[in-house]
Amino acid sequence: MARYAHGSGGGSTGRIPWGDVVLASVASVSWAMAGMAGTAALGLHLLGADSAGALGPMTAAVVVLGAGGSVSPSGNVEAFGLDDAEAHTALAVTPLGVGLVGALLLSLFFLRSLRGVGAVLSGAELTVRAGMVAVMFVAVLGGLAWAGHDVVTIDGGALGPAGVPGAGGGGGLPGGLGDLGGLLPERLADLARAQARVGFTVDSPTSLAGGACWVLGVLVIALLASRRTPLPSGLAWVDRTVRPAASAVVSVLLVAVVAGCAAAAYAAVGDAHPKRIAGAALLGAPNGAWLGVPLGLFVPWDGRATGELAKVLPDPLDELLRVSADEPVTVGRLAGLDGRVWLLAVAAAVMMLYAGVLAATRTPRGELTGAGFVGRCAVRLGGVTASALALLVWLTQVSADASLSVLGFDAFGAGIELHGRTGTAALLGAVWGAGAGAVGAAVAWWAGAVPSGAGPAGGGSGSGNGSGDGGGPGPYTPSRVYRPSHDETNPYLRPYPDPARGGIHSAPTVAGPIGPPVRPAVPPPGPGPGPGPGDGEGLPPSGRTPGAG
Repeated sequence: MARYAHGSGGGSTGRIPWGDVVLASVASVSWAMAGMAGTAALGLHLLGADSAGALGPMTAAVVVLGAGGSVSPSGNVEAFGLDDAEAHTALAVTPLGVGLVGALLLSLFFLRSLRGVGAVLSGAELTVRAGMVAVMFVAVLGGLAWAGHDVVTIDGGALGPAGVPGAGGGGGLPGGLGDLGGLLPERLADLARAQARVGFTVDSPTSLAGGACWVLGVLVIALLASRRTPLPSGLAWVDRTVRPAASAVVSVLLVAVVAGCAAAAYAAVGDAHPKRIAGAALLGAPNGAWLGVPLGLFVPWDGRATGELAKVLPDPLDELLRVSADEPVTVGRLAGLDGRVWLLAVAAAVMMLYAGVLAATRTPRGELTGAGFVGRCAVRLGGVTASALALLVWLTQVSADASLSVLGFDAFGAGIELHGRTGTAALLGAVWGAGAGAVGAAVAWWAGAVPSGAGPAGGGSGSGNGSGDGGGPGPYTPSRVYRPSHDETNPYLRPYPDPARGGIHSAPTVAGPIGPPVRPAVPPPGPGPGPGPGDGEGLPPSGRTPGAG
């Protein structure tokens, strides 16, 4: 029974269990979409966005944005028959809180379905399972794209200046954009009753293409970061080279998100609007946390911030972008405004050191010396960190612009541009990863926490064959014998006395660790009456007859 029980998979027979594939894909996509929709709806409700429009279409649009889609807002202002009043908006931002919830749930159920296959997984079955999940996810995303369009109506009285008859007198835009009344010119008082209708529509082709790339990227990262999920035999090298470092980097990035949520909870305790902070954290906690990681590792950013939208940026980033947008945003420039920003660099360095130690404790040393093991960990973590840091910079870039013009007069304007330098991020990631990998490997080696096997730590991922080719023994594959068996050290091969009949009798027939049953040699009888016919046949080691009391 070395390869017994492959679950419902077809790794041993070459056949693909289509029923199990479909059910697993439905479960993965359903849970992911439910989690994303719940997070988006709750975040929008806490922000108060449902007071300006229907929550359902807005939730669908935010889910599409979180899954790599695109939303095109548009609008116009109709007041007293003035058709030439227009609202121009542009938005390019990804609510990573929604996307992260969906990615975690999708990965969880997808990896569980692969572990149920058994110790052997063929490349064809892995491709079919991943493709089925991607197809179902894109199909559901298409339905959300069809539903994600609506018109949000903003009462012009809420935008009127204080003291103007008919004006709202200090109202603000829904979602906490602040009081924009003082920004309207005096001559716009006649437009107090204007109804600003801002619509949004999901770009279906772009969203479907982005959703397909998103789900495939999530599945690839999940397979690289999971250390106990089986892989095809042709990908056994992933267990040795990529998975230890990738799992460590993913772990520390999730810890950074947890720290961001904790900071938001602390800020909400003493704030006058705790619901808004909680809603912003649900939608954008990973945005802030993963923006701080590259910034703390000295990756420069380029950006600008104008108008009310600058208030959504954390202090002192908003102040720096207001004052000077020509120079790059760095930790040093931010620390010139607030010295506590250096704590961000310290936290990022500690995070990288933790990733180095974690990767070293999951990397088997094999036959390497201490110096060779340190070099191996440095190279592997450096490559993974370079890719991860460049991906974070690309995910957390922000571009938002909004302006409302009536009869050629600018009513209000706001905009944010924040883009990191991807090439610099990859280079710094390689340097930081190599340094953290070397230091972490040295610490783990000194502490004796380095696994000594040839396969991945923790008993392998199930993709190995127990032959020392980089994968540990599978869950139903017996381990190799460490030393040959000797009669003088094996209690089952020793002669034993029979007090009932006297004399020394041989041990019963036993089975070795691997192979057919063998019968040990019978030593010459000692003093006393010899064994009678049939004595010693099938007796247990205790010398008692089977069934005797």
